[in-house]
Amino acid sequence: MLTGSESATATGLDAIALKPTECAVERASDLPFETVAVDYEGREHLPDAETLASLAEGHEVFLTTPVRADGFDPLGDDSLTDWIPEGVRRVLVAGHPAYLSEAERSRAVAPRLGTAKERANDAWVGTESVERIALAAGGPQYELLSRSTTRDLRALRAAGLDADVVIYAPTVLTDDEDAVLDAVGDYSARRKPVARALPDGAATDSEATGRARDVLLRATRDYALVGTPETVRERVAELKEAGATTVVGYPARGVDAFERQA
Repeated sequence: MLTGSESATATGLDAIALKPTECAVERASDLPFETVAVDYEGREHLPDAETLASLAEGHEVFLTTPVRADGFDPLGDDSLTDWIPEGVRRVLVAGHPAYLSEAERSRAVAPRLGTAKERANDAWVGTESVERIALAAGGPQYELLSRSTTRDLRALRAAGLDADVVIYAPTVLTDDEDAVLDAVGDYSARRKPVARALPDGAATDSEATGRARDVLLRATRDYALVGTPETVRERVAELKEAGATTVVGYPARGVDAFERQA
């Protein structure tokens, strides 16, 4: 039986994404990845600069920074920009509305993303909900895995895009259906095509039955990397063949499944 570290390595993933509300980002040192992306879940959950600097001593670290949020707004309050430790690169995103105030949500994305990219030219550029703006900003594109990702990657490469394309995907290293649904059923259900296909009021976790369960199980394979490490590795290889340069896994069942064993 594979250890957590061996399972993680067997997936072929290039990097790990960590959420500060779910685990201490220092735990990246217990994981077999050199590249770590730290998600943004609100200013109050940002790791302190010392923690990020320490992590960057042994890893390539990317910090998600919403360009509409106070502290990271290049056309307003950018007081946190200088706070980011040397050696920590940025992921420039519009920002999830759940983590922004009403005033922040009302700010225009395009001029802020463009200005931020000029100042941090080695940043990844998050594409969620702003795909065309992100492409116009240039640089490595940071995309959520979706049912059209493979097709989109091939189209972008055929059209001549030579920038890096980084794919972010919730990852569940099991083929147990209940465990998969508990980990990423609700996440998948929030995608518009899935929400339209689900019966009204259907459960979106392991309690789902009938048509809802069938829809959700298909959707989890479109919007997440699920299955045995070997199955995930095959999917990662498919994404790379289509044009992805980096695949980042978010451990949707927690980092324990990926942790090095003592």
